[in-house]
Amino acid sequence: MSFLEHLEELRWHVIRSFSAIFIVAIFMFVYIKTVFDQVLLAHLKPDFATYKFFCKVFSGMGIDSSFCNIQFKQTLQALNPTQQLMTAIWSSLILGFIVAFPYVLWEVWRFISPGLLESERKKSRGFIFWTSFLFFLGILFSYYVIIPMSVYFFYNFSIGDAVVNNFKLDAYIGLVTNTLIGVAVFFELPIVIFFLSKIGLITPDFLRKYRKHALVVVLVLAAIITPPDIASQIIVAVPIMILYEISIYISKFVIKKEQQKNVEKSPRVQ
Repeated sequence: MSFLEHLEELRWHVIRSFSAIFIVAIFMFVYIKTVFDQVLLAHLKPDFATYKFFCKVFSGMGIDSSFCNIQFKQTLQALNPTQQLMTAIWSSLILGFIVAFPYVLWEVWRFISPGLLESERKKSRGFIFWTSFLFFLGILFSYYVIIPMSVYFFYNFSIGDAVVNNFKLDAYIGLVTNTLIGVAVFFELPIVIFFLSKIGLITPDFLRKYRKHALVVVLVLAAIITPPDIASQIIVAVPIMILYEISIYISKFVIKKEQQKNVEKSPRVQ
């Protein structure tokens, strides 16, 4: 294929990917009130699953917990005529991308795979499944762990009685959607390490050497995306560090396979 033919092929993959996102986004927009009430604004309900879980855990330990008496008295505010509409459109597009992610990934794979060798295609068969699995695992973790803790903290934090928390609708939805996408990207770490190890840019020894540095970076990032308390940071940092350790074993496995392949290809000495 010529360069222009490659561009034409890429154009159709992009068109199909965006079409899938838009179709899901339209569906979300049609049922936008249900989507907001049951999904995006669900963390403002005292009976949200995470709050009930923490209430039961602390109560079982004999500890009085504020999670058992959560109240969100403040309401979200739309400060200009178009804010609700634009927030609904933007939220629908983001949710459309999340739901259509496996299909978008499949379109990317369809564009890339013809340039791979048959052996490389066979070894990458699980690429779409594992990438999608980690992506949605990050979505669930952020939705049921990070976002509830963040909402709970920011709604109850106050610097004085003279200041009242009245959050803007777009700011709140931005917090939710940015956290969903950001954490989902974090959870793709093993996939990234796999390909970096495949091309020789990362080794297990390198990952082990900079494990402590990675821990510091993870804690800093956890402090940015969670409320400023130690418990929240640990809850976020622990699964990311587990993914980091898994990435070390993935890198070790990939490097070992590449070394075996090179040994098999090298001429034998008589």
